[in-house]
Amino acid sequence: MLVLMNVNATDEQTQAVCKRVEELGYRPHPLPGATRCAIGITGNKGAVEADALSQLPGVAEVIAVSKPYKLVSRDMKSEDTVVRFEGSDATVGGEELAMMAGPCSVESHDQLFRVAEKVAEGGARFLRGGAFKPRTSPYAFQGMGEAGLEIMAEAREAFGLLVVTEAICHESLALVDQYADMIQIGARNMQNFALLKLAGRSRKPVLLKRGMAATLDELLMAAEYIMSEGNYNVVLCERGIRTFTDHTRNTLDVGIVPAVRKLTHLPIIIDPSHAAGKRDKVVPLARAGVAVGADGVIVEVHCDPDRALSDGAQSLYPEQFAAMVGDLRKIGEIVGRTLSYPQSKIHADAVVTK
Repeated sequence: MLVLMNVNATDEQTQAVCKRVEELGYRPHPLPGATRCAIGITGNKGAVEADALSQLPGVAEVIAVSKPYKLVSRDMKSEDTVVRFEGSDATVGGEELAMMAGPCSVESHDQLFRVAEKVAEGGARFLRGGAFKPRTSPYAFQGMGEAGLEIMAEAREAFGLLVVTEAICHESLALVDQYADMIQIGARNMQNFALLKLAGRSRKPVLLKRGMAATLDELLMAAEYIMSEGNYNVVLCERGIRTFTDHTRNTLDVGIVPAVRKLTHLPIIIDPSHAAGKRDKVVPLARAGVAVGADGVIVEVHCDPDRALSDGAQSLYPEQFAAMVGDLRKIGEIVGRTLSYPQSKIHADAVVTK
């Protein structure tokens, strides 16, 4: 069920409707729009009696929502969601393309600071990097844990980048929530519903990656889990799905981007690094993603990928990243998106080991 408020409805009227929804035993989810507020209702087992809400002051219309994902649906909010970050003018879903870059894993202070400096110079607004790494082999490098998060937080202060990093369990999510600006839920955890609910109780934006064999509906329902807990700052990510091909690590489904934009108000970015698995294919896939309407790109960058502890083969060199940003800026102009130029000022207190 969806309650649409009048264009001139007051905050008090909206709060009164939310209170009435709670009195009926349901949960209200107010989502302000450009012209008016919509209030989604969850927790109901069947149809909500419309008359109980339609006569309240400020209510324009009460609409039944047929899709299983209610809060995610464009029925709930017609205009695109723009995810914002406290203390920064960076956005995901706005006019500017979001550029996220960094190593697969945080390996050391020197390694991360070298990469962070280069991606900031190249035009990134977000620093990605793994402190907790879910690996196929139990013997592979699993990440530095909290020490890695501390290094990323230092890099944020030094280079003005927002930190995006993955949480893999309840304990790591608590730490990521403490140190990062954006919580990443990886492909392997897309349907870890307990973890999704916990991320939904955070107020940090969440980057939700599509599972390796997940359908579009399954991805949107995973986002619904997060939003149903009250966190409406969700960004979807297409990172490639398993197919029968062997020329790439996964298959980047660029077709999901326009499909997502039709069905949901949430922004979507692409991860060509995990889709390609091979460095030479990352940039062409990034170009394709932006061309079909993605709201941004997240890529892996490493100064010495041959010695990377994880995913070196798909990591761009810093100069390749900078060149890619230039390409995406040109494509963005064609599809009505912008891309800021590299930061001209690095904080004076940055200490970078060459």
